[in-house]
Amino acid sequence: MRTLELTADQGGERLDVFLARRVEGISRSQAQRLIERGLVTVEGVPARASRIVRPGEAVAVHLPDPEPVSVEPEPLPLTVLYQDEEVIVVDKPAGMPVHPGPGHPRGTLVNALLARFPELRQVGEAFRPGIVHRLDKDTSGLMVVAKTPRAHRHLVEQLKERQVRKTYLALVYGVPDPERGVIEAPIGRHPRHRKRMAVVDEGRQAVTRYRVVEAIGGYALLEVEPVTGRTHQIRVHMAAIGHPLVGDAVYGRRSPLLPRQFLHAHRLAFVLPGRERAVEFESPLPADLRQALEAVRRGERA
Repeated sequence: MRTLELTADQGGERLDVFLARRVEGISRSQAQRLIERGLVTVEGVPARASRIVRPGEAVAVHLPDPEPVSVEPEPLPLTVLYQDEEVIVVDKPAGMPVHPGPGHPRGTLVNALLARFPELRQVGEAFRPGIVHRLDKDTSGLMVVAKTPRAHRHLVEQLKERQVRKTYLALVYGVPDPERGVIEAPIGRHPRHRKRMAVVDEGRQAVTRYRVVEAIGGYALLEVEPVTGRTHQIRVHMAAIGHPLVGDAVYGRRSPLLPRQFLHAHRLAFVLPGRERAVEFESPLPADLRQALEAVRRGERA
C-alpha cells in the first residue's frame, strides 16, 4: 500500500471530485470506493465522499497494492456442503484467504473453486469470481458462492437488503453484561494503523447482535450475528465493549491455546436463487476450536 499526500488547492469541491481530479487514473466512483473503505483522510480524519474540502487542507490517500494479474485454478481440498445450478455452499478452513491479493496470489478459496467449477470465471469480478461475501483468512466456516450471473445479482441484493443471516460462534474474554445485546457503533479504518479497523465517529454504520451460549469462568461462548457486513466487524465490536475474541492478536492478544481468533461462521440462511426457497446450513466447530473450548472448560488459561 502506498500513500499520496495532497493539499487541497481550491474550495467548494466534494472530496470524491477532488480525488478524481488530482489523483491520476482514479475515477470518481473509484475514489468513492476508497473513501468507503476508510482509505482517505482529511486532516488525519476519515471523511465522507460528500465532505467539502477547504483550501490548504491535507488529504491523504492510501492506495492498495495492485490486484494480481490472473487467478489460476488449483486442485486444493474443498468442502462443498451444497450445490445446485445456481449456488455453492462451502465450509472454508482457517488459514485460507478467500481470494488472491498482494502476498497471497495462490492457495485461496477462489483458486480451489476455479479448479472444481471453471464456469465461475464468467461470474462477478475477475479476481473474485462467484464471491458475494467474505470471511477473514483465519476465520473458518460457511460461505455461499454464486455459480451464475443471475445468482450473483440475487445474492448481492439479499445481502444489501440484509436478508442473508450469518451466525458465528465466538469465544471471548469475560462474560458480556447483559448476556444478550446489540452493539451499534460505526466502523472505519483506524486513523493510525491503516491495516486495522476501529470504532470511529466517521465510520460506516455497523450493528452486531450477540447472545451468551455458555459462560465458562472468565470466558464466554457467544452466538454472534452481524446485521451489517463491515470488515472485521465482530472482532472490532467485541473488542470495543471490552470482550475481545480469544486468540485475536490484532484486536486483543494471542492465546497459547490456538494460533488464530476463535471465530467460526456456524450458520448461514438465505433464499435460493431461482427456487425462491429459504434454506439454512450449519457447520460444527472445527477441531482446533473444539480443542481450545474443551481446554477452557478444563480451566486452562487462554
